[in-house]
Amino acid sequence: MQVNRRILRALTGITYRFYHSDKRKKVSLYSKISPLGNPSCSVTNELDEWVCKGNKVRFAELKRIILDLRKRKRFNQALEASEWLKSSGIFTFSSIEHALQLDLIGKVHGFLAAEIYFNNLSKEDKNDKTYGALLHCYVRQCQMDKALIHLRKMEEEGVPLSSVAFNDIMSLYTKTGEYERIPEMLLHMKEIGIRPDNLSYRICINSYGARSDIEGMERVLNEMENQSFIVMDWNTYAAVANIYVKAGLNDKANSFLKKAEEKIDNKEGLGYNFLISVHSRLGNKDEVIRLWFLEKSALKRCINRDYINMLEALVRLDALEEAEQLLKEWETSNNCYDIRVPYIVIIGYIDKKLYEKAETMLEDLTTKGKILTPNIWGRLASGYLDKDKFERAVKCMKVALSLKKDSKGWKPDPKVIMRIFSLFGENGSVNDAGSFLQSLRPVVSINREMYHVLLKTYVASGEEVEKLLSTMRDDNIDENEETKVILRMQPMRF
Repeated sequence: MQVNRRILRALTGITYRFYHSDKRKKVSLYSKISPLGNPSCSVTNELDEWVCKGNKVRFAELKRIILDLRKRKRFNQALEASEWLKSSGIFTFSSIEHALQLDLIGKVHGFLAAEIYFNNLSKEDKNDKTYGALLHCYVRQCQMDKALIHLRKMEEEGVPLSSVAFNDIMSLYTKTGEYERIPEMLLHMKEIGIRPDNLSYRICINSYGARSDIEGMERVLNEMENQSFIVMDWNTYAAVANIYVKAGLNDKANSFLKKAEEKIDNKEGLGYNFLISVHSRLGNKDEVIRLWFLEKSALKRCINRDYINMLEALVRLDALEEAEQLLKEWETSNNCYDIRVPYIVIIGYIDKKLYEKAETMLEDLTTKGKILTPNIWGRLASGYLDKDKFERAVKCMKVALSLKKDSKGWKPDPKVIMRIFSLFGENGSVNDAGSFLQSLRPVVSINREMYHVLLKTYVASGEEVEKLLSTMRDDNIDENEETKVILRMQPMRF
């Protein structure tokens, strides 16, 4: 792609110097591209406009933008920016940039497009970085045969190998459930002189855990702990503790949780979250609360992820009062609003059959103008039906149906819908049943079974059924034998 002369002149400012923001400048290229959250927004247009205004584009700055977009999963825009940089013709991509572009192509267009890009690279650019990027594309899309053939080709052609490539294959075995092949790959690594790293050992440890092979897991752990080139980390000890929990070996689990805690960096929120989660599964409420206070003191600020994890732990421990207190703390934390946070407590109340408390919280959120989803109201409706609170169940389901237009993917549970119709029939509530049927139309297809329940309601109430039968025919549902049986239940009119 050719660029005009003005753009070419601007691009001559590309340099290898690390980008640093000039505080005197209010607008930077990063500040122009970063807010483009909508994937449909064109990065190319912003870049063209930037250089057309006489601004320079520095390589390090644009590279940082591309990496930032990728980190934020804005892959289309990251690829667009990378292609713009490549098409400028001013900067020659090294294998590092080719590997990044290859990875983005795989994420956006799939492994076949990534293969084409790789095959068109020069011999010099086909090295461990680009080979590794293509391998990762295969792994990401679970292309086992291609991944294994590609790794074999890397070995045969003498491409420098590290643990990364083998970790990719072992991760793929994990995805496909072929756990028994993971120790074989670890052994193969060692046989060809590739040192396993922490992740290599951890994947293997988890493979034994997935097969409930505690002895095999302990054997690999012992080998790992005795390797001079390995520095043990909290992730591995936490994984071991998790395996012991699943095996019901709680004492061993607690012992390894202590080892994991000793390895946690004070600023490692994920580590604290994982330990809190495992301790909650062990019923260690005091440990959960202790670790939460440790996490809060260690981190500058707890983010929504941390609150979600702690609330889940408290709900798992049936500590719903503490969960509500923590929810109030979150509301004053100035974190961005995330409906998943209060939902954890609400679902906790529903699971404990405390439906009135759950409904009160939902109504409070509605009063505060928060946008709710239909699935939570549908779940509450089902709970009220189990508690024989028909009117409340209908009310909650109607709220769920009213929210459906703003929520993709949700469908009401057919069993709950038919239970509601059946109860309408038992109660003889003709008007309410008809109103409920109309509220269902935009959400689900009205079927014969629904009409039959409604017909029974009309018949039991002595109401005329001709209009309902006409509506039924309009929905392309003809009368069958069961319909005639229901109609014969009508009282004789004189």
